[in-house]
Amino acid sequence: MRVLIVHASKLGGTQGIAAMIANTLTESGFDAVTRPAVKMPSPDAFDAVVVGAGLYANRWHKPARKYVKRYAEALRQMPVWLFSSGPLDDTALDNLPATNQVQELMDLIGARDHVTFGGRLESDAQGFLASSMAKTMAGDWRDEDQIQSWAKSIVAALTSDVTA
Repeated sequence: MRVLIVHASKLGGTQGIAAMIANTLTESGFDAVTRPAVKMPSPDAFDAVVVGAGLYANRWHKPARKYVKRYAEALRQMPVWLFSSGPLDDTALDNLPATNQVQELMDLIGARDHVTFGGRLESDAQGFLASSMAKTMAGDWRDEDQIQSWAKSIVAALTSDVTA
């Protein structure tokens, strides 16, 4: 089974989460590939899709929003999961609900699930806002166990779909 993992990442943290998800799916026997949302990879050659984006001021990174809207018709026909990354603290471990914008995208395509993972901000982040925030908020709040657990729930769902 082929799974496309699309990510929209400004500073690389979300791309790293996409890679962790792909590794878990691959270790479970799936053909998982990651692609940046900005490249608009077609979901047509895949059996399932995962789309993830960084949250900036409670808004999903624009390339991911565009991706979901562009391929909404195709995504409605297959299993899809969404994830967000961004809290620069431990709040993502508290099962945060999807933001209103992400919930609207979930409803548009009938996504099966959404999760918010902690984000990452390097101390040498570039750009005015990121470098200003990095002075006091630099760190990595991505929880690999949480990410792997969620990816394994996707494996279980897809395996169940095949055997049903």
